[in-house]
Amino acid sequence: MFAELLRILKPFWPLALVSTLMGTASGFATTALLATINDALHTDGGATTALLLIFAGLAVLTLVGETVSDIGNSLVGQRVVARLRHDLCARILTAPVAELERYRLHRLTAVLNQDVDTITQFTFNFSGFAISIAIALGCFAYLAVLSPLMFLIALVAIILGTAGHTYARRNGFLGFAAAREAEDELQKQYRAITEGAKELRINRRRRAEMYNVQLDRTISSIRDLRMRAVRIFCTANAFGSALFFVVIGLMLAIQSMSPSADQKVISGFVLVLLYVKGPIEGIVAMLPLLGRAQVSLRRIADLRARFSEAEPHLPLTDRATALEPLERLDLSGARFAFPEPEGGTAFELGPIDLTIRRGEIVFITGENGGGKTTLIKLLLGLYEPVAGEVRYNGRPLTPELRDDYRQMFSTIFTDYYLFDDLNLPDGVLPDEARRYLEELEIAHKVSVKDGRFTTTDLSTGQRKRLALVHAWLEGRPVLVFDEWAADQDPEFRRIFYTELLPALKAQGRTIIAISHDDRYFHIADRHIRMQGGRVIAADGPDQDAPQAEPRPARAG
Repeated sequence: MFAELLRILKPFWPLALVSTLMGTASGFATTALLATINDALHTDGGATTALLLIFAGLAVLTLVGETVSDIGNSLVGQRVVARLRHDLCARILTAPVAELERYRLHRLTAVLNQDVDTITQFTFNFSGFAISIAIALGCFAYLAVLSPLMFLIALVAIILGTAGHTYARRNGFLGFAAAREAEDELQKQYRAITEGAKELRINRRRRAEMYNVQLDRTISSIRDLRMRAVRIFCTANAFGSALFFVVIGLMLAIQSMSPSADQKVISGFVLVLLYVKGPIEGIVAMLPLLGRAQVSLRRIADLRARFSEAEPHLPLTDRATALEPLERLDLSGARFAFPEPEGGTAFELGPIDLTIRRGEIVFITGENGGGKTTLIKLLLGLYEPVAGEVRYNGRPLTPELRDDYRQMFSTIFTDYYLFDDLNLPDGVLPDEARRYLEELEIAHKVSVKDGRFTTTDLSTGQRKRLALVHAWLEGRPVLVFDEWAADQDPEFRRIFYTELLPALKAQGRTIIAISHDDRYFHIADRHIRMQGGRVIAADGPDQDAPQAEPRPARAG
């Protein structure tokens, strides 16, 4: 955890160092204030002018140091959290897609939200933590100066209290770590009750099982694990407080049994011990947060390590694409393999030899799990082949070309994401966009205002139509559809195959579509069948397929 914390603080170490030093100075000045007060209480004739000036100077140093430390550490904390978020987002945006898909979404969400928030809480409280430590160290040093013998008595209590807190921290950390693991499962269940809301409404047994068993078990487990950890910390805190009172009682007993004892030493011990109890309790109160921060830092470090290898030549700034116009795409002996799942067999795609030429309509069909979507991701350059290669106009797809190559495609996957801030592509006029909205029969729901579509709050089928409008307007040479028509009514499905795809082809666009609509296979120039990760047939249109009656072609 310390190494990860140093890595995070490295860009801000000057400000962090100054803030921590000022907090430390404030803590030591507080200890000096206690010594000054003790001296004033035992000075014949009361406090002198010099003593009052020293008191005023130390009070100013205490207040200034605490203020600078609070502001500086808060500023460092906010910068650390902002940089951490930027770093994690950059790693996710540049991670290889295959690696990103293997990292569970609920785990990713928990790290980005909960773990980063825990680090935020820790950075906000760090200033007070540092000041409390400085005060405690200063007070113990002052006690040693007052009376080494009495300090040894206090030191025994400190050692016992430290041992108790060490035990508490170790066991409390285990509880917080277990609770953090359970929170990943809770994030997964949160997704289930939101994304599966419809299914849970129509299945009472599953709904009851989800609420009364799964959610209750996970929520209760998190509660119990955290409370167990907190109880350990609180018990250790009470043990430490009891030791304080025992030591103070011993000081008072020494005073009563030895009238000749130095009153300044006795009162100084009692004064300092009573005061230092507050900072020590503040340190102890920070230990649970410190334990959670340690767990969160490890989770963040794990995510950073998981995505440590960014996909090469994947910029996070926009630039012009420098590829020549598309003529053909080739897969030559291309293979891709997923990691072997626990208790199962790894799925392998290929080897695949395939050529797609400009202006073709290509249908890909086959059984579920046969490798259709994997083939598409390989063709798009989202997956890197473990053998063979992808070629663009005969050129091998190198890492330097891959990002430019992907800009040749507009895609709508079955699990596509439609961004809320869906802007018109550059150079597209609102009237042109409205024409396509009318063409796909969603102009009554969506319009164009200030260069963007007004809403994405549509039904599933209408959202896919809006995604198609945007893909059409982008003007990219290749359009890829993964079961696009599956959510459309029969009439619009017919329009898609018999009117929209031919219209796109007439514009010189290449269409690659995963489809099970055998009624419209004759629309394709070529039909590729897949099974078990292999291409089992690649031919022209199926002449035996029933012919649909086309309507007159629409605009565009």
